[in-house]
Amino acid sequence: MSEALKQPGEWVDLYADDLFSYALKFIPNRETAQNLVQETFLAALKSRESFAGKSTPKTWFIGILKNKIADHLRAKYREVPVSQLIDDDQHIDGFFDSQNGHLAQEPKAWTFNPEVLTENKEFWRTYEDCLKHLPSRTAQAFNLKEMENLDTQEICKVLAMTPTNLWVALHRARLSLRECLEKKWFNA
Repeated sequence: MSEALKQPGEWVDLYADDLFSYALKFIPNRETAQNLVQETFLAALKSRESFAGKSTPKTWFIGILKNKIADHLRAKYREVPVSQLIDDDQHIDGFFDSQNGHLAQEPKAWTFNPEVLTENKEFWRTYEDCLKHLPSRTAQAFNLKEMENLDTQEICKVLAMTPTNLWVALHRARLSLRECLEKKWFNA
């Protein structure tokens, strides 16, 4: 067992803030995110003898937390209320021309330096605000694919959806985020 894991009393001080920040990327409810971090520490305490030291303790904790988040999301998304699907479809319909099914309005060209933009904290706050307006399952799919770089099979397993449903969710997320960022950031 690693020296870093011999003192469980120090785990919270050393890792809780990072784990909580990580959990909030996927779980918008702060209380649920806190509970998942606590569950992570409990699971780590029970299995600390199995820590081989092949990674840092922080990486090990994040790996445990990823599994806790995946379990939580799987349970949460086993049943999606029909009303959520209808509301999402009605919002997305506004992007398309009802006559021919093509985009009603072409995306505007964005002129910005992506490297500078990714360093801008205000941009990320705007992005987070836009993400909050997406249906939660759509936002989760987008974050898992684009921010966490998970593959399709893993995302489908976590969110209990088919690859086709994932593709639709990602498409909807990109359309909605594009619209929101154009209004709140690029045209502000």
